[in-house]
Amino acid sequence: MNLSAQQDQSYHSFADDRTWLGVANAFNTLSNLPLLLVGILGLIFLWRDRASARLIRFEMPGERFAYWGLFAAVTLTGIGSMYYHLAPDDARLVWDRLPISLAFTALLAAMISERLSAQWGIRLLVPLMLYGAGSVVYWRWSALQGAENLIPYGIAQYGSIAAIFALAVTRRSRYTRSGVIFAVLLMYALAKVAEIFDTKISDWGHAISGHSIKHLLAGVAVLLLLRMIQLRVPFRGA
Repeated sequence: MNLSAQQDQSYHSFADDRTWLGVANAFNTLSNLPLLLVGILGLIFLWRDRASARLIRFEMPGERFAYWGLFAAVTLTGIGSMYYHLAPDDARLVWDRLPISLAFTALLAAMISERLSAQWGIRLLVPLMLYGAGSVVYWRWSALQGAENLIPYGIAQYGSIAAIFALAVTRRSRYTRSGVIFAVLLMYALAKVAEIFDTKISDWGHAISGHSIKHLLAGVAVLLLLRMIQLRVPFRGA
């Protein structure tokens, strides 16, 4: 993604454009199903856990909101990405990038809450998610005005990841299982590598493309996050 220029229209050209069972760009489209599933599983878990007294996974009730935002955004990412890949163009890309920006900023708020300050993480959740959504709206608006600018969206995604990594390295979480975040970041890095080598991966065996693998790895990353909060307890109660 070129963050200082217009969206390169070659971005919409993916290595695997096969149609299967009437589904256009089938593997890039359907490989989003794990994201959709894990997002729904996360929401179900939070709903059931809200009244649980058996295991304290959130010391402050407000800490749940970041994960509500995260799993809701992941669910919408699965839907939005499928919609985009059925007929890739800039207009549909909005509905892919919008929930992605919400997911990254919600995760950043969660990490601030767990590693820096619970109060500040809760307070910053809405402003961060508004920034994420606004960055996508601004990108699309600027493109329609003929002065496309991807930098705010790049900050929402890559800036959030950089901040999460910095917090993970420098600040201890108040919860057990916190080291899982490094596996999550590794899955993210591998997903980006797969995306970059979309065509080369597809050419190796013509079975699956790098972009489809990206979606699957993203699903694994979110599943790791879900398992992290399912199994964790506060350190003082561990």
